[in-house]
Parts: sequence; structure tokens; C-alpha cells
Amino acid sequence: MPMTSSRSRRDFIGQSVRWTAAGGVLAAGLGQAATASSSPATRSDRPAVLPRQDHYLLRNVRLEEGFIREDDEIVATRTGLYDISVHNGNIDQLTAAGQGNRSLPAWDAQNALLLPATRDMHIHLDKTFYGGPWQAPRPRQGKTIMDMIAREQVLIPQLLPHSQARAEALIALLHAKGTTRARSHCNIDPVSGLQSLEHLQAALARHPDFPCEIVAFPQHGLLHSQVDGLMREAMQHGVGYVGGLDPTNVDGAMEKSLDAMFQIALDYQRGVDIHLHETSAAGVAAIHYMIDTVAKNPQLKGRVTLSHGFALATLEGAALDKMIEGLAEQQFSVASTLPIGRLTMPIPQLQAAGVKVMTGTDSVIDHWSPFGTGSMLEKANLYAQLYRGSDEFSLSRALAIATDDVLPLSAQGERQWPVPGDEASMMLVSASCSAEAVARISPVVATFSRGKPVFALTPA
Repeated sequence: MPMTSSRSRRDFIGQSVRWTAAGGVLAAGLGQAATASSSPATRSDRPAVLPRQDHYLLRNVRLEEGFIREDDEIVATRTGLYDISVHNGNIDQLTAAGQGNRSLPAWDAQNALLLPATRDMHIHLDKTFYGGPWQAPRPRQGKTIMDMIAREQVLIPQLLPHSQARAEALIALLHAKGTTRARSHCNIDPVSGLQSLEHLQAALARHPDFPCEIVAFPQHGLLHSQVDGLMREAMQHGVGYVGGLDPTNVDGAMEKSLDAMFQIALDYQRGVDIHLHETSAAGVAAIHYMIDTVAKNPQLKGRVTLSHGFALATLEGAALDKMIEGLAEQQFSVASTLPIGRLTMPIPQLQAAGVKVMTGTDSVIDHWSPFGTGSMLEKANLYAQLYRGSDEFSLSRALAIATDDVLPLSAQGERQWPVPGDEASMMLVSASCSAEAVARISPVVATFSRGKPVFALTPA
């Protein structure tokens, strides 16, 4: 593969870029999502807006080419500058910078690093304070999950009139952070009925460039709030996943609750994604019961996601190994928000056993938490701090948890992304390499969803 201007990250430090809005991209909420870049030199030969055609050229894009070693240790990442053509939503051709097809509409990336777009695989788009006035959550100390459910029952009628607009603002925020796909849990409860779902589906219909799986989530308890019928209606509205919540602490009947959840999935041939926060023996028992249920119903194999799964953090030794073996055998996936606290999730052990691990931002400024930023690079940074270490190689590997395991370089240092034919869902980042992007949570300066530019920073 041709390359020019090959250099390491150390040569890149201090460089900054300025970007313009891709025409029509600045939807509601995007301005506040954008992060101002430092002052650079402007380029008079750069078009004012990103190309909107189905076939265009990105010039002067930085790609990773390999690792730099000293005494057999990886100490840096080698990069080069390329021109990349995008055609009908896919990467079409890569050439050395300056050698791209000059007949195409073009945009100068000004040496920004190209990385795979990120995926937010656990978020609640349907209920948020984002896009409205500042509002901190009420005090949580001494409150149980049932207290929080009671609070939400009062809050939901206040949120519903704004839920579609705020969901769209969150989509704009995620685009601004480099995310082009998501899985959103959506409340199915007696207070909102199917209104939250209808509003979320309306928001997503207005953003076809944001593919999003929906989980019907019985936030107030599948049995406790008696929403089995509503959950089934949600399946008829095209929802892809059946959700669940703490079958012992909320529903008070672990087996009955899980059986009801799985029966809906079996009846409608859907996947399952359950919130399991329980850290008691009941949480461990629930995971064992779910593994056994999937083993008895092979059509569920590979279609169950354990969200949170904090009970795993209470196990160690042979008990943990056996649990992980069962999850791997039944092809469970785990969606973890990478919690910080007294319990540390056994993410590396899960990954080593072949269990797919995903992450997501979960709450973005709502009545549960005010700390969400929408950044999956921030999640990769947290993963690196918790598990992977601070060296160049480990930081580069940490990116995978945010990109559905897509990495620019293989473990051997060979470039594996992008190649012609790859979907052009990607982000340009003000960084010299993926290790720096993870460690510094570098600014995303442009995002592309299946080739379409969906975000760019506004000029300073």
C-alpha cells in the first residue's frame, strides 16, 4: 500500500485542525455537543462543506501502518497520509496522499486520523434531561431501586412531551462523539404505555443514518408492573429485543420473571437483553438459571445479552470460571458500562473465554446519573485504565471495546482496516494514532455513517 509522510505520533504532537459543518448536519443539540478545537492554520483549498455526493474523496487522511519497536517492545505507531475515495457508503480506494482521483468532489482532512466509528450498545434514548434545562438527579443515598421506580413514575409524564426531541438531540450528541450505531433500551411501563416507544421510533425514523436496535425494557418490573401484554404489543411494533430487570429485587420471583421474559422472546423469535444489577446470591442464581434456560432452548443460543451483570464481579476462582464457561458455551454477550467502585467486572476473563463484551454510555444526563458524555472513546479510556495498561500497544487494543472489535492494526501490527469494501462508518479524530485517541479522549472532528457525513466541528 503506498504511503507518504510516514511518521510516528511523537512528530504529530501539537498539531491541530479546524473543521466546518457538513451541510445540514447541525441538528438540534449538535452545537452544544461540539467541542471547540485549538486554533490552526486555515486551508484556502479546502471546500467549505463536506461532500454530500455518493462518490467523493477525502484527502490527506492519516492511517495507521504499523507499530514501531525498540528492543522488541512496541513504543509508538507509524502512520502515513492517504487519499480515500468513498463510493455508495463503502471505502472504495486508498492511494498515497496527492494521488487520489482529482475528478471527484474532495475534502481536505488536514492530516486527521481516521478510526472506525464507535457503537453505543447500552443507552436509554427515550428518557433524558439532555437538550433541556440543567437538572441534577434527586439524592440517591438510602434509596432502593423501588424508590427510584416510584420517582420515575412521577417523572415520566413530564418527560414524554419532550422525549422525541430529546432523543434526537442525543443522536446528534452521539454523532458528535463518533458513534454511528446503538442499542437503546426503551421503557415499556404502565405510565407511558407504548408512548415512549412510539416517540423513539419517530426520532429514529428521522435519522436513518443512525441504525439503532431497540430493547423493550420493563423498567418498573415485568411482573411487578404487569406489562406482559404491553411487551408483546411492543414486539408487534417491530422491537428486536425483549428486556428484563432484576427478577428477584423488583419482581420478587426470579424463575417466574425470567420464564415470562424468555417466553416472549420464544413466541416472537426475538433476542433478549436483560438488566441484572443484583449482586447478592440471587444475582448469581439468576445467571445460572438463564444459562440453563438457553441450553434447553437452542433457538436462544447466541441471542441473549447480559447487561451490567454485577453478580459476576462477586465471583472468583472456580465459581467464576464455571460461570464464564456456561456463558461462553451458550454464546451470551455481556454489555458492561465498565463500572468504577468496589466491584470490578471480570471483563478480561470473559473476553479470553470468547464471550463477546460490549459497552455503552447508559444514562446521559437523566434522573439516574448526570455524568454521561456520550463518548465511547471515553469508555475505551476507562477500559484501558481498568484493565489494559498505559503502553502504546495496550491503549491501541482498548479501542476495540468501543468499535465492535474493529481495529486499524492487527496484534502483529499489520493494517487490517480500512480496506476497499469496508463500510465507510468512521470518524476523523484530532490525534496521531489510536493509542493517543484513547489515552487523551481526543476530539472527534468529523463522523461518517455509511459514507454520509453526519457531524463536523463548527469553525471557531
